[in-house]
Order: sequence, then C-alpha cells, then structure tokens
Amino acid sequence: MDSIHLRIPGPTPIPPRIQQAMLAPMIGHRSGEFKRLYAEVTAQLPPLFGTRQRVLVLTASGTAALEAAAVNAVAPGEEVIVVVTGAFGDRFAAICERYGLITRRLEVAWGEAADPDRLRAFLRQHPKAKAVFLTYCETSTGVLNPVAELARVVREESEALVIVDGVSAIGGAPCEMDSWGLDIVVTGSQKALMLPPGLALVAVSERAWQAIEANPAPRFYLDLLAYRKAAEEASSPYTPAVSLFFGLREALAMIEEETLDAAVARHALLRDMTRAAIKALGLPLLADDAAASPTVTAVGPFDGSVLDPEALRACLRKRHGLVLAGGQKKLKGRIFRIGHMGWCAPFDILAVIAALETGLAELGYPVALGKGVQAAQEVYVRHVSRAHHGSAV
Repeated sequence: MDSIHLRIPGPTPIPPRIQQAMLAPMIGHRSGEFKRLYAEVTAQLPPLFGTRQRVLVLTASGTAALEAAAVNAVAPGEEVIVVVTGAFGDRFAAICERYGLITRRLEVAWGEAADPDRLRAFLRQHPKAKAVFLTYCETSTGVLNPVAELARVVREESEALVIVDGVSAIGGAPCEMDSWGLDIVVTGSQKALMLPPGLALVAVSERAWQAIEANPAPRFYLDLLAYRKAAEEASSPYTPAVSLFFGLREALAMIEEETLDAAVARHALLRDMTRAAIKALGLPLLADDAAASPTVTAVGPFDGSVLDPEALRACLRKRHGLVLAGGQKKLKGRIFRIGHMGWCAPFDILAVIAALETGLAELGYPVALGKGVQAAQEVYVRHVSRAHHGSAV
C-alpha cells in the first residue's frame, strides 16, 4: 500500500500549496529578503495565541519550546507546580526536574481533565511556587484541559507564572493568552499549523519577561532574550529553517483565508464527528465529552481480550494505508488515537471511520458496517443545517 492516509496527532498532513511554498529557492538568512519574510510571518502570529505580545520563532521541536519556557522563566532551586494529565505533562515535569527545579507534581488520572479546585488546594499547599506548568491539549489522552479556569485559580492564589504547553492546541482550539492571564504559551509547527516538524513558537507576557530578565540560570541556544533581541531587527540569533518560514507564511495565509474562528469551529466539528462514530461502533472513549480535545481522540482503553489496538493499527496501515497513533507510556498497547487537526476536513473523517469499520470487521470485532459513518454524517448534516439556518437569519 503506497498511499498513506496520516491521521496521527502530529506530524500532520501538509497541504500541497504549503509544500510548494517550501520549494522556494533558498535565500540568505541574513538577507533583506529574509528579514522581510520574518517580519511578515511574525506580524501574523499573535492572533493565533490571542496576544498582543511578540511571538518568537525557534528552529527547534515543540519539546525545545517546553524546555525554553522552563529554563528561561525559573532558576534552579526554585519551586514549581506541574499539572500532569498525561505523557506530555509528565515530560514538562521531567524537564523541570532535569534543570534542578523543585518540582511538585499534581497528578491527574490519565483521561481526565485537571480540576481547578484541586489546583487551588495544591497551590495553597505550595505557596512558594514560582510557576505553574499546564498542558492545554494532552495529546497522549485526547484531553483538553480548562486552561482559562486553571489560570484564573493561579492568579487568585499566587503570583506564579502560568506556563502553557499549547503544542497540539494552538490553531485548533481557542486561545486567549492575554485575557486568560497566561504568561508563556508554546506550540510547534507540525500540528494544527500544517507544517513539517522544525519550528517552535513561543509567546511571552511582560510579567514573564521580567522573570526571564532576572533569571541568572545559564542558557545559550534556548535563551529567549537572544531571540527577543534578534526579533527586534526581524532576524533570528541562529540559523533558522528558512524553507519552513516560507511554509509558515503560506500556512498563515490559509488560516487567514478560512479565518481562525472557522478553523477552530472546524476542529470542533471533526471532534464531534469522530466521537459520534466511535460511540456508534460501541468502542470506549478515554476522555468524556466535556474534556474532549478538538484535535485528537483517544479510543480505549482495551485489555487485549476484546480488541488489540496494535493489531488494529497494523491492519489499517497494511491494508488501507491508514496510519493511527498508539498509546504512550502507561497507555501503550491499550488505546489508539485518531488525529484530526490541521489539514483535515469532514470527509477525511468519514474515510477514516469507513476504514476503521472495515479493519474491525477484518479482525473479527462485531461491527455493523456503516453505523459509525452514518453517525458521523448525521453530526455533519446537523452542523451544516445549523450553519445555513444561522446565515439566513
């Protein structure tokens, strides 16, 4: 099977027009042409984060952005709180621990969203915390945490910075950094922004800049002060991924054409279609509806006796070219995940569900063919009907 239908939660499919944009002839990264490209791109980034602050662009992975947030904002020996709702919250905590931060983990059951009241109580237990690290969309579980409510609790209870992993959320879920009181928000290029991996985006509040300027901790490549200084001259302190900047300009043009509000609404529709189909097929969902991510859906857990998620993924990949993600860490071999972010339309989801039904049947799972597709179609038709009715009013 040569044709691949990639539906993992990153990297995500790349639209042909973005691929074409990245084929532009190479230019010097210190040239006037690149400065103009840098200025154009960075001027369009703040609305994605819901901020008036400058958004810095690092040639690095999303994990590097998480590390940059930690090493710049907090010094070794200072205390931080990390809300852990899955594998990427765990990664945030591991980064903090590696840099010598006194790390207090607020552990949440995987598949559940963080509870603001629990965070309030935890903050009162640890009043010296300099920062609270949150994961907006926990990619490993398909949970969207209530970041706005969590940030409000932090503001009410402490002076701690609010630092957010928005890697699989920005561009696919609402983000109002300034009005929600978020201090650092990071994302990566390979998710809802429809690019290959390689760019990390970091937005920083004025309050966070004060902490960064006062932080004596050493850093070099990830020093956000260096990126801020270079950005003032429409440049990067180190060699940037020039071709990805061309792609980012095209991706931002696509988002502008669709509008950010429409992109967020589309992701919510894809989530609702996917979840309706999974329910119709009688499969379990890891997260409940209230906590469900608009960018990735986790199906399971399974104990292996009813359905082996790894066997299903292998079947779908080999026979249908459909690539789904498996579980991570404690969920490895127990769930599968469907990515529906970035360049993904409702009819892509119908194809995914049709292939999923076929794969289940091939493995002997009792499935009524077409039932999931019908459920997803019904969600889509209701959405279109409401949209038409609203436009006519």
